Amino acid sequence: MQPVEAAVRCGSIISVPPNDHSAGIMELQRRLWHCPEMIEFRTLADDHPDLAQSPLLRGALLTLKYAREHGSIGLTKTKAFKRVFVHWAVENFDWPSKTAEEMFRYNKVVNEYEFPPLEVLHFLLISLRMGRHFKGEFRLTKRGAELAGAPGRLFAELIPYFLFQIDHASYARFDGRPFGKWDIWMNVINVEADPGTTEAALFETFYGEPQDWHTAGWREMAVFSSCVLRPLEWAGLLTETREEAAGKHVCHVFKTSLWRSALNLDTDDMLRPMSVQ
Repeated sequence: MQPVEAAVRCGSIISVPPNDHSAGIMELQRRLWHCPEMIEFRTLADDHPDLAQSPLLRGALLTLKYAREHGSIGLTKTKAFKRVFVHWAVENFDWPSKTAEEMFRYNKVVNEYEFPPLEVLHFLLISLRMGRHFKGEFRLTKRGAELAGAPGRLFAELIPYFLFQIDHASYARFDGRPFGKWDIWMNVINVEADPGTTEAALFETFYGEPQDWHTAGWREMAVFSSCVLRPLEWAGLLTETREEAAGKHVCHVFKTSLWRSALNLDTDDMLRPMSVQ
């Protein structure tokens, strides 16, 4: 497959505001410019087994159920979740590369901003009106309480919004955003990662440059990884494995079964039929 030309990104996207999660929510909503429907998600039943592969969905379900069972979640003065819940989330989310042992190895105390998945999820739940801030607490809305028991519906609400409407550079380590559009990225990844590929190979496919973590263009590849591959991993659509090979850092990328269950893409007819043992 030839390298894909960079394309202009679609419309405006929402940045996750630091610290005060309630500040500017309405302004952000007014600025939201919805992209045309480009990626079709299939409807999944609430008991579909592949839903368990989404870390973001799992975290959302746990947060909503916690708030429902405890009545609310306490907030700090800056309207972040209090540490007691942050610690509970770190221990229960089972987040890839963010185990409780790793998080607490050097810090006895973890704040919300130090656990980015929870900070992003907090913003998503407020933005999607599944929860609200009231008198120093995070409380579920009627909608949030209903979706706490409906994983399939929650996935349909949460994941497309997270992927396509959030500015993923706003919580990434590096500034900058990659050129491209989600429909191009996902349709190409659908083919390239079907048998498995690498982070560097995908970057070269899209931008025609053989960059990697040991080359001068490592920062550009890091931006692509942070804004495209990592959100897909958080959504549960991709999985990554990392290794050191010949003294070089290699990241392997694979589609999950949730990708195949949830997505209906234009390039599906280019895929080889899966063999059945």
